[in-house]
Amino acid sequence: MSPRKPPLHRARPDELGAHVSTAGGVQLAPGRAAEIGAAVLQLFTKQPSRWAEPKIAGDAAGTFEEERATHGIVVAGAHDSYLINLSSPDRRLWRMSQRSFAAELRRCAALSLDLLVTHPGNATDGDLEAGIERNARGITESLEAVEGGPRVLLELTAGGGTSIGATFENLAAILERIPATHRSRVGVCFDTCHAYSAGYDLVADYEGVWAAFDRVLGWARLGLIHLNDSKHRLGSRKDRHEGIGRGTLGLEPFRRIMLDERLRAVPKVLETPKGDDPVAADRANLELLRSMRSQADRPGAAHASPSRLRNVSQAGS
Repeated sequence: MSPRKPPLHRARPDELGAHVSTAGGVQLAPGRAAEIGAAVLQLFTKQPSRWAEPKIAGDAAGTFEEERATHGIVVAGAHDSYLINLSSPDRRLWRMSQRSFAAELRRCAALSLDLLVTHPGNATDGDLEAGIERNARGITESLEAVEGGPRVLLELTAGGGTSIGATFENLAAILERIPATHRSRVGVCFDTCHAYSAGYDLVADYEGVWAAFDRVLGWARLGLIHLNDSKHRLGSRKDRHEGIGRGTLGLEPFRRIMLDERLRAVPKVLETPKGDDPVAADRANLELLRSMRSQADRPGAAHASPSRLRNVSQAGS
């Protein structure tokens, strides 16, 4: 075996990262995270707009794990396919979605990923309660089919159309319908753009939003934060991401998140626009976020260690 190559860019041991490309093979993702100075990454395990369900070859999985260790990737997660709709009233689409989601879990397990983020989907018949029930059933069947694997995180949505998951109560209702034997494998992903578009005012009522989150869901359920500014106003129900500080949220909510000790150990991933130079765009957003923490970087200040990050990413209640 040839000697392991040192990383080109040393990842910083903090909780920030970004969604990175898997073009050329999933094994290239850890190096791309390191290139932007990140120890946390999110990826797609397949083309997200296709139903085809490729398997992860053993050599690709092994190389991915080697590259993850080489580049010091502390938390690695995936986002599921855009086509999956576990809240659909259409029986054929629902079953296709359930099988696709189970396949996502298997690929994540093959790669030893920590997290799998999923959108709750759309109740296209307008029956919210039935959609919540269908979503919980789809997740439950998938977890029963795939032992072990990553922690599944229900993502807060922007709430457009017939989508489910735009309120903390929606997410709690799905979680409550998942049997207790599997519930420790499920948590929540909080997206700042989605939250603001859904009506959670992180600008004017930051503490109120998190108090509501804790009351309805509880801190232990928070497994990941997507850090995205929004192109649209509060309550717009539109899901359009913007670079940090360039949208309607502005810089202040992100500064508060970065200095909030309750959120310090929660992995945080960018899904911001990458433009013509993805590496430069991600580096700029990450550096901006890190600069907000400079006032807290003093002797005695608490920092999230790599081991603590991994524990948070896998914790349940």
